[in-house]
Amino acid sequence: MSPPPTNPPLAPDAADEKPAGARATGVVAVAILGSRILGLVRDMVFSALFTKELRDCFLVAFRIPNMLRDLFAEGALSTAFVTVFSQKLKTEGDGAAWQLAHRIISLAAVFMSAVSLAGILLADPFVTLLASGWRNDPAKLELTILLTRIMFPFILLVSLAALVMGILNSKKIYGVPATASSFFNLVSIVGGVGLGWLLDPAWGPRALMGFSVGTLLGGLAQLTFQLPSLRRCGYRFRFSRDWSDSGVRRILSLMWPAVIAGSAVQVNVFLNTIFASSLAVKDGPVSWLSNAFRLMQLPLGVFGVAVATVTLPVLSRVATDGLTPRFREVLGAGNRLVIFLTLPSALGLYLLAEPVISLIYEHGRFTAEETHATALALRWYAVGLVFYSCIKVIQPAFTAIDRRFIPMVVALVSIGLNAALNSVVVFVFKLGHEYLALSTAVIACTNCLALYVVLARIAGGLDTGRLFATLARLVPSLLTLALVAFAGNHWLLADWNHFSLPRRAVLLLALIGTAGAAYFGIAILLHVGEARQFFDIVRRKFKR
Repeated sequence: MSPPPTNPPLAPDAADEKPAGARATGVVAVAILGSRILGLVRDMVFSALFTKELRDCFLVAFRIPNMLRDLFAEGALSTAFVTVFSQKLKTEGDGAAWQLAHRIISLAAVFMSAVSLAGILLADPFVTLLASGWRNDPAKLELTILLTRIMFPFILLVSLAALVMGILNSKKIYGVPATASSFFNLVSIVGGVGLGWLLDPAWGPRALMGFSVGTLLGGLAQLTFQLPSLRRCGYRFRFSRDWSDSGVRRILSLMWPAVIAGSAVQVNVFLNTIFASSLAVKDGPVSWLSNAFRLMQLPLGVFGVAVATVTLPVLSRVATDGLTPRFREVLGAGNRLVIFLTLPSALGLYLLAEPVISLIYEHGRFTAEETHATALALRWYAVGLVFYSCIKVIQPAFTAIDRRFIPMVVALVSIGLNAALNSVVVFVFKLGHEYLALSTAVIACTNCLALYVVLARIAGGLDTGRLFATLARLVPSLLTLALVAFAGNHWLLADWNHFSLPRRAVLLLALIGTAGAAYFGIAILLHVGEARQFFDIVRRKFKR
């Protein structure tokens, strides 16, 4: 057993209890933006090289380890660990916090190794369940099972990477862990394309195996990139089997309800994959939904996850003093900032879905018909973007105040409703894949509103009046953005199909930039506080 901590408890630092500021959020947002852009590049390369049939096989194979990544590694495990680790730092000091890190990293390594092995052994029934609509296509199922076995160890690598990220965030180091996912995308692109070409220059099924190995290499890169920063902040890992420690027990007690609570969006996406395999159109819907969801995740990751990443450690420290006005201030500020940043993103994606998808994906084997099909899904996912982002901020607050069972109940109800809606869409009305995206957006809305109302009751308010006042002041900004985007789409981009690729890129980026500038400009003129925060951080960055 490791020796007891020798460091004295740390005194509360007033700076720790400040709401997440635009500067810290900006650092994380810029880093995540780079990662999301590389993720889009990865998807662009993938979509251009492989047919829609092969794309569907890879995406179904990656769905289970990727869902476990979102639920455990970057969801419940990360949230529970950051909550307890941050509180341990504040009340007992670095020594006790490092001991907790030894124990939970050791436990995660052992448990996730077992999960990876189980996933490899049980890939056949997993894939058969997930892609039940492909039972009449055994070759497609066999390839998907093989790819699943290759990629399942990904969950081990990213679980460890998420714990390292949690330690660094708790020590107020945000840029490096946020940038680590860029290395996942970069290595998976280079490794996947290189190995794929070596195995099959014609980009058939064997090349897809190379792309799967590249995904594993990317997960390893995401972990190793953070390790030098971990050493610099004073941490030296030692394996520990003291898993009965009170801190470990608290993390696990926080974690299992958070797994269910955080599962609503991911399980609903998982359900979309199952139902998409049962649609009349067998080849394409899985990749169309996946590409649309990836585009929706760009602003979700840049803004929603960035605000949540900075807010959670602060909430965890503040919550040690109870449901104080400071707690309500931190959470209210986080909600207002994420809504301010994601509303224009949602509206822009809805209005410009088709040209955006065409510019990014319509290359190689990705056709104009697939662009239209993906745009149909993206518009409905965009409707749910603000709600997805707010869930990222609100849901961890329940863990911070030890009310972890409430999000769990809400999530279970949401999953049941989504399964019912999807069943009606696919089996009763026999509608297209875009309605699966719509049902997911509707469930995100109900989930978010339920969590907000319950948390407001528990906390005695969440500055809801200030939130509505901010929304009211944003109406002119949103109308201006909509007018610019609508006009530009119908006049500036009217001859889109006849434009060259460079001209498409210049015109679309100019239109997006003009619409965004109009939104922020009007918001600043109307004295929206969050606009001033954003403007100040941008101005400081340009002055450097």
